[in-house]
Amino acid sequence: MHMPQNHFFSALHMLPAMPRGFRRATENSTPAACAAQMSEDLMALFRKTEALLDGHFVLRSGLHSREYFQCALLLQQTEIAAKVCGWLADKMRQFNCDTVISPALGGIIVGQEIGRSLGKRHIFVEKDEGKLVLRRGFQISPNEKFVVVEDVVTRGGRVQETIDIVHARGGVVSAVGVIVDRSGAAKPDFGCPFVSLIEMNVETFPADNLPPDLAKIPAVKPGSR
Repeated sequence: MHMPQNHFFSALHMLPAMPRGFRRATENSTPAACAAQMSEDLMALFRKTEALLDGHFVLRSGLHSREYFQCALLLQQTEIAAKVCGWLADKMRQFNCDTVISPALGGIIVGQEIGRSLGKRHIFVEKDEGKLVLRRGFQISPNEKFVVVEDVVTRGGRVQETIDIVHARGGVVSAVGVIVDRSGAAKPDFGCPFVSLIEMNVETFPADNLPPDLAKIPAVKPGSR
């Protein structure tokens, strides 16, 4: 369903301006309180932009779910993209990096905005015959430091592929940052710090063990390939 542009910006302006570190206006806010408020604000924005979908979805990981975060709907408005990715960039500033790298297609907007916010170069990897590769003349230098950014992570396969590409060319990955971490208890170990704006423990199911309610609904694949 299409949401009129003024509704997007109304949703955006409902959110408080969050300075570096996501501190609220009150001096005595604890980090836990700030994180909780950030989660509430971001979830409200996902719903306002109709980017949190309900139904039967096949994730990039191959798992099935009742919910799907369509970050493209959240990020299609450039002012919203700048604000949300700016929040994530503020969490990434503590990590030393020369370049931001992201997996296409979902991570490109996130990577570009974070690179702009941090004042760093941004490159991306993309699918070629089923696997991620570095193309388009992008170069990775030995000992060049990277942060890897993505929109949503469940199992983290695309992020790990991106890390492997950096390592294979002698680069160093300082950290991974995502908008939505929906990995739950099975949080991936990327061998470096892993930060997100929001953690969601969303139920997922293998294709051969679906609950009855999902089995009755045709599955769709709304994500990038």
